[in-house]
Amino acid sequence: MNVQAHEALKAKIWEIANRLRGPYRPPQYRLVMLPMVVLRRLDCVLAPTKEAVLERYQTLQAQQMPEAAMDKLLGKAADPSRKHPLYNTSPYSFERLLGDSENIAPNLVAYINGFSPIARAIFERFKFADQIEKLDASNRLFTLVKAMAEVDLHPRRIDNLQMGYLFEHLVMRFNEQANEEAGDHFTPREVIRLMANLIYTGEEDVYKPGVYRTIYDPTCATGGMLSVSEELILSQNQRALLALYGQEYNDEAWAICCADLLIKDEDTANIVLGDTLGDGKTGDGFEGERFHYMMANPPFGVEWKDQKQIVEREHQNRGFSGRFGAGLPAINDGSLLFLQHMIAKMHPFADGDEERPGSKIAIVFNGSPLFSGDAGSGPSNIRRWIIENDWLDAIIALPDQLFYNTGIFTYVWLVTNRKPPERQGRVQLIDGTRFFRKMKKSLNNKRNEITEAQIAHLTRVYGHHQDGETAPAEIQFQSNDQTEPRVISRIFENREFGYLKITVERPLRMNFEASPARIAALDDQTAFANLASSKKRKDQARIDDEIEAGQQQQAAIRKMLTTLESKGHYKDRALFEADLTRAAKAADLKLPAPIKKAIFAALGKRDPDAEICRDSKGRPEPDSELRDTENIPLPPGTALPLPMDFGPDKPNDRLVEAFRETIDAYMASEVLPHVPDAWVDYDKTKVGYEIPINRHFYVYKPPRPLDEIEGDISRLEAEIAELLKGLSLTTSE
Repeated sequence: MNVQAHEALKAKIWEIANRLRGPYRPPQYRLVMLPMVVLRRLDCVLAPTKEAVLERYQTLQAQQMPEAAMDKLLGKAADPSRKHPLYNTSPYSFERLLGDSENIAPNLVAYINGFSPIARAIFERFKFADQIEKLDASNRLFTLVKAMAEVDLHPRRIDNLQMGYLFEHLVMRFNEQANEEAGDHFTPREVIRLMANLIYTGEEDVYKPGVYRTIYDPTCATGGMLSVSEELILSQNQRALLALYGQEYNDEAWAICCADLLIKDEDTANIVLGDTLGDGKTGDGFEGERFHYMMANPPFGVEWKDQKQIVEREHQNRGFSGRFGAGLPAINDGSLLFLQHMIAKMHPFADGDEERPGSKIAIVFNGSPLFSGDAGSGPSNIRRWIIENDWLDAIIALPDQLFYNTGIFTYVWLVTNRKPPERQGRVQLIDGTRFFRKMKKSLNNKRNEITEAQIAHLTRVYGHHQDGETAPAEIQFQSNDQTEPRVISRIFENREFGYLKITVERPLRMNFEASPARIAALDDQTAFANLASSKKRKDQARIDDEIEAGQQQQAAIRKMLTTLESKGHYKDRALFEADLTRAAKAADLKLPAPIKKAIFAALGKRDPDAEICRDSKGRPEPDSELRDTENIPLPPGTALPLPMDFGPDKPNDRLVEAFRETIDAYMASEVLPHVPDAWVDYDKTKVGYEIPINRHFYVYKPPRPLDEIEGDISRLEAEIAELLKGLSLTTSE
């Protein structure tokens, strides 16, 4: 690709776009320029056979040829080598449109309507007809068409790859102008190339001549991941048979993706318009289908409220037979839903079985899916499901400031159900955060980029699969940049990401006293206060009667409690309860359980020196304020998957049975020496998974010695004194 010519082309189109200023603000340029660039490209592609198509069209019309047959015949007239018809039956082209400036708007509409059905659908999704009317009303249409007619986008000059780069640039610039949300960012081409290199590493079958493989992106946007995957495979295996599939909910992005595929003579029917997760009107466009390779950059940090009803229904009704059986993430970030969706589309795997080839996934996330959610929560359960099934292959941490509209750190997850033997039961973590170079010119939040050499290096690190592999890294040390080796690859057993979350209870100890201050606190207890209220709504007399009766009951309880004041300070709740029961009986009062509980809460204070409060069976009652949790790493030799019947509404007996010794040993060594009265509530034991990738690559740097810092300060003070001295001499002169 001629870089200089490509830069000139981008500058030319952006200069044309700036002519829209006035009727359009810069964020709105894309409404006109994206369809106009596609239209000009198609115009150039069809120019050589334009007359032949028109003649053939007139002949077929005279023969009253059926529309379906006419579509195929006209497609062959336009280009006999094409599989998917692309033609235009109108007499217009950009050149002929300029010959009738007075009628350019209706003529342009007629020109677009003359395209083959697939191309017409693309312009309908662009909603370009609305812009034609606006451009004509603002007297911009003719000048725009004239300017675009001077841009040569013929395939002889601009090949399909370069055209893809042009689309990428325009979408990026327009997104930048519109200040899109971080979750709607455009994926930089070098990130896609890295993902493609990673996902096809070790995939020997994909490079066999004549092999058939499907590639799928559930959030395909303008189709960058599909195009780069195809480009990479065909560059090494021209005889590979590839089928590209994608789904996109944005009309504009879908139109660009389909235009790119149509120009390259690929099947646009495999690009579905709609919401992949399901919004009630659209849903999974490939339900029940499976794919060999899947890549995605789903919107992260974006709420999935619009899909909530559909997703929750599928989760509850279909479980693991649907897409979301493992769990649901927090409502403010639905990225893990897309990974579950992709896993549901993996081919089953059986070694050596062509009918069960397995699948491989590459997906970009922010940091949230690594650690968000406590043990037993949706995100933790999703991680557990993936790791315990041995599907998580590797995670590569990328630099920050890599994307156009967000500066956060991102991570590429590689997931597969056909790990080679050396990777089974293990996960590779790669620190790629230092693999970048600063851009000469920032593009919004994008200030860093990954070079081809760095892509190749990270790909080799993944392919080597070595624990402790290092690479030189530039480290800011004191005032100088120094290079030192840093570990960039770590290998872990699957169980090392899991842990048991146990609930540790301490006994409730309280003292009790019927003092005036504590009796007054009884009014703050809900059950006691509700005695002087009424559930009646209409009969005011009955309401007043109930309230009065309740107030009398409250007064009687207060009076009864004052008889216990002389008993003084109780250190044992059992003794206090016995005296309370006798006093209530003497006062002819009945104390329901809620009222008795309110009295204990008001008249009691926590006291570490008091006796333990016990239930009716003599068991210690837990103190909710002293309740704590402990995370216990899964011990070596843990066999995965663990018993899955756990959670708030399921028994966890098998889980506790499997780890009772581990839990008790941890309590004996780590907890009981400090709090001997503690115990474990085994019913609350849960399994959690998190992937603290940054912790595993953190390198501690001790602070500089104080004498060195003091020496630097002294030198700086001396320099400042000299500068001030020179300044004073200049002033005196």
